[in-house]
Amino acid sequence: MYFMDDKKYVVDTSVVVERAVTKLFKNKKISGNIIVPRAVLAELEHQANTGQEIGFLGLEELQALQKLSQEEKIKLSFAGDRPNLYQKAHAKDGGEVDALIRDIAYNEGAILVTADKIQSESAKALGIEVQYYHRQEMKDKLGIEDFFDSETMSIHIKEDCLVKAKKGKPGQWRLDDVSSKVQSQLDVQFFAKEIVERSRIEPNAFIEISREGSTIVQYKDYRIVIAKPPVSDGWEITAVKPIKVLKLDDYSLPEKIAQRVKSQARGVIIAGTTGSGKSTFAQSLAEYYAANNFITKTVESPRSLILSKEITQYSKNLASSDEIHDILFLSRPDYIIFDEMRNTPDFELYTDLRLGGSNVLGVLHAATPIDAVQRFISRMDVGMIPSVLDTLLFIDKGNVSKIMTVQMIVKVPSGMVEADLARPVVEVRDFLANKLEFEIYSYGEETVVIPVNESSELKSNPANALAAKQIEREFRDYTDKIKVKVVSSNKVEVYVPENTIARIIGSQGSNIEKLEKKIGMSIDVRELNGRSSDDDSDDTTSDKKSVHYNVEESKKALIFNVPSDYSGKQADIFVDDKFLLTYTIGRNGDIKVNKKSELGRELTKNMDKNKKVEVRI
Repeated sequence: MYFMDDKKYVVDTSVVVERAVTKLFKNKKISGNIIVPRAVLAELEHQANTGQEIGFLGLEELQALQKLSQEEKIKLSFAGDRPNLYQKAHAKDGGEVDALIRDIAYNEGAILVTADKIQSESAKALGIEVQYYHRQEMKDKLGIEDFFDSETMSIHIKEDCLVKAKKGKPGQWRLDDVSSKVQSQLDVQFFAKEIVERSRIEPNAFIEISREGSTIVQYKDYRIVIAKPPVSDGWEITAVKPIKVLKLDDYSLPEKIAQRVKSQARGVIIAGTTGSGKSTFAQSLAEYYAANNFITKTVESPRSLILSKEITQYSKNLASSDEIHDILFLSRPDYIIFDEMRNTPDFELYTDLRLGGSNVLGVLHAATPIDAVQRFISRMDVGMIPSVLDTLLFIDKGNVSKIMTVQMIVKVPSGMVEADLARPVVEVRDFLANKLEFEIYSYGEETVVIPVNESSELKSNPANALAAKQIEREFRDYTDKIKVKVVSSNKVEVYVPENTIARIIGSQGSNIEKLEKKIGMSIDVRELNGRSSDDDSDDTTSDKKSVHYNVEESKKALIFNVPSDYSGKQADIFVDDKFLLTYTIGRNGDIKVNKKSELGRELTKNMDKNKKVEVRI
């Protein structure tokens, strides 16, 4: 028999997704007739169809109510119409769906059960009796917390696998099994459901992102990522928790570095590899600035830094770059911490804030210090970089291993001696030693990053090698038979067939004069057949051999991957045995060619035509 009660209760979406209706019934807070608006069902279906866990939780709650109804413990019914297109479009900003739910409660003379404060107050204004459900803080810990100990930085749960934990400290991580049981899909789903449900109850927890296939939750000190098919190949959960919150003084920085960071740096990049301690250091800086009476705010994606209440944390996942830009420009904080910069909109926001006069510290993933600087080169004119970035801190194994400064001066680049070759050069220096390590400048149509080694010989000078390749490229318009020999830092000898010399030099030397100005070196054109065997031995490319590579294409670049053993060496790319370009091989054995550059476009076109492409080293 039905529980005899003449009262009627209309439940809205907020209490259904909280799974509060069955709790209220068990606690004898409601009984009798429970009415579910069809608008609630429509909203839950939409949430479930878009992969939001709260939708599934709400549908499970309705199924539990159906079971109670079948057991004749309650009377369950559905009322009203599903929302139309206009009502769906204005569900949040105009409250149209909430209005449908209130109308049902009013017409039925029912008590409205809600966990939504605005819905509660609006219903009371219409004279509707309201039973407001207060979300209660739950003291019990999450199930996943049992896998953590004082050494654990993160735990990794995936279906059909043992639970693993990353333990140790930056630079000394190890991966340990922390379960004796292989986790089934149902096991992982149980953890996921618990996390999502509790994040809606706990005051210090919230769902940062909810997408089809992934959910990101900030639960107290834990940053939790839930992934599921089709985004991942199975259900998995990754939870990260800071092992220790450090203060700036804990890093024992040399006084010169400490002073730079505390008061002189304006555009700072904190770079390092995954797990190196970048965010932990950024966190310590934020707390230092706040403790010294500076208004400090953060931009995070997602919000994961553990900070004091005085520091405002903005989520880039819940607001557009334009919105955050306007908030920060109008509020004018003293320091802005950007954790972490990943894509072009992030770099654009960082740049805009810096050019607007704000002090900004950005956290950036990079394998080496210069890699961090190069992330900016493809996104802005090289001359703007020092205005945006003046200090680079590279974090390794939890410590500041290197600090570099960036400045612009007009000078003759290293390896060149002619005064008329002076140009704007971005210098990247080791801060402590005040030693020049890299120069960045425009060379022809390319922006180049040249390592500066004062003890390097002429032949190994990167600027000279680059000049030789640039000359080869220019002379290919006249002939495929060309040899280039760097004689000095400001002179090269070019050997070509006799019948092309006059055309290369041009009328009254006009062609060669233009080329000399473009390259910045004196060019002596000679007959190819007149070279000696000794000269041939100096050929810059003849001793290079073709190596195996894999090629992949990103949105902005063609990436050739060769064995990492060749890292730092010069690689030549040939198309159908014709030289096209040269690049320095990156640390991981990668050669990145910008697809928007002239040579990048030519290379892409040739590859589309299935022409033979070789990498020679």
